[in-house]
Amino acid sequence: MTAAAPTLGVVMLCHTALDRAAQVARFWLDAGVAVALHVDSAVPQPQVAALQAGLGAHPLLRMVPRHRCDWGSWDIVAASQTAAEMLLRDFGSLGHVLLTSGACLPLRPAAELVGHLRASEGTDFIESVAVDHGDWITGGLSRERFTLYFPFSWRKQRWLFDAWVDLQRRWGIAREIPRPLEPHMGSQWWCLSRATLEAILTHPKRKRYERYFKGCWIPDESYFQTLARLHGQRIESRSLTLVKFDRNGRPNLFYDDHLQLLRRSDRFLARKIWPQAHKLYDFFLTDAAGKLAPVPAEPAKIDRYFELAERQRTEGRAGLYMQSRFPSDDSGQAVTAGPYSVFSGFDQLFRGFDYWLGQATGTRAHGHLYAPERVNFHGGAKVWHGAISDSAALRDYNPRMFLTNLLWATRGERQCFSISARDNVPPDLMWFMAKDRNAQISLISGCALLPLFRGDYRPDDLLGHVAWLQKREQHMLSVLQSRWVNADVRVWTLAEFLEAPERNLSAVLTKIVPQAFVTDAGLPQMQSLDGLEDFLKELRNKGLPPALLRDFEGLSIA
Repeated sequence: MTAAAPTLGVVMLCHTALDRAAQVARFWLDAGVAVALHVDSAVPQPQVAALQAGLGAHPLLRMVPRHRCDWGSWDIVAASQTAAEMLLRDFGSLGHVLLTSGACLPLRPAAELVGHLRASEGTDFIESVAVDHGDWITGGLSRERFTLYFPFSWRKQRWLFDAWVDLQRRWGIAREIPRPLEPHMGSQWWCLSRATLEAILTHPKRKRYERYFKGCWIPDESYFQTLARLHGQRIESRSLTLVKFDRNGRPNLFYDDHLQLLRRSDRFLARKIWPQAHKLYDFFLTDAAGKLAPVPAEPAKIDRYFELAERQRTEGRAGLYMQSRFPSDDSGQAVTAGPYSVFSGFDQLFRGFDYWLGQATGTRAHGHLYAPERVNFHGGAKVWHGAISDSAALRDYNPRMFLTNLLWATRGERQCFSISARDNVPPDLMWFMAKDRNAQISLISGCALLPLFRGDYRPDDLLGHVAWLQKREQHMLSVLQSRWVNADVRVWTLAEFLEAPERNLSAVLTKIVPQAFVTDAGLPQMQSLDGLEDFLKELRNKGLPPALLRDFEGLSIA
């Protein structure tokens, strides 16, 4: 193909990143494709002059008279009409005209697209869906886009736009759709045959149709899509340009890390490309792609990729908390990034329990993460993954975020840690863990007194401190035994646990590592309980209510 007889014309609607638009225009011109370049009139003239100087005087290049193309406005259609008319007038050999934007990027060699269109002579490639079947329409208006009046800008005058729509609905206002038109909608990026375009642009009722579509909402997604159904002989209702939209109807941007994904597209172009995506432009606008082995087209994979991205954007990722997204507890999403195990009372009953737990399960077993003095990370570390400090003050500023950030930073590795009634575990954190289906919580009630019994520390007011510990433990129990619990919870009194410690420990381990048994790792060394009976008698005789000692019933207290 020579530049004197192009069979494909490309319309480029540009308004930003003119250097990238020039780069793409050169790609088409070097391949012998005619180009009609339209630059939004809002762009300063010096920038347009620089663009023209950079491209030079090329026989296949046409600069289109400029329109002010606001989002969704009729001027986008007018600019497309003007550009298409110039191409059809100046190049009689054209078989198709392709509408693109300055942010579109060819994904295949131009010769491949030209060959495809030559083999599809007379076929129109335009997404054209009957408006009543367009369930993907975003914005709450489908057929009403064609029957109401829209004198106000949806973007700049939203309140007036919504109020005027509501008023027209209330008053029953409805415009008549010109016969024989049947409204269709679809992507604005089309590739129409010469015959269809000429029929649209020279139709006797063109002025009548234009007056009508100027009053429609977002006519660039309906004008050509509707008229192609009136004049087209063979329509393939799909765009040759890959465009992905978010839930608000805005096109997703493609970045450098989408390179391998775009290679698997079955489309010839993609929109919208980030101007700084140097790898994409360098790869697709040169012969770099031809030097690599071809990859099979997998459009379904691309669809799944963006569906997942949109789901993550709207629902978030389980356990990820950030300034832009704070999942609600009733969202249905897991509130943490992965399973974790919480133990209460075990390290007070067994020596070196956290070390034994790590050896028995192969997990990361910390000490008391909410100890009053400092965070007891595994191995005594002062900073953990995610730059999480062992500072108690930083942790207590937001105990819940401390936990969720820790689990996010260590996702893929199960975390285990201990808590006790003495720890800084606020009620809302206890509820948070209890309602988290990722949590496994095992508690032996009554063990909070064991450090006092062994003399690890002695408060001035022993009875008052014991009552305080028991009250906090009772609150933990009330939370863990509520009907709102989603966590895997196991609770024993000290007496119940000591009836069969090996069996009870095995029940906990198998929840962490299936097929794990205490016999494989050996039972951890139990702390001596000699004299506990006398200690409890002393507390009772000093005035501690017997009800606070019920967790020890069965330990043969006289």
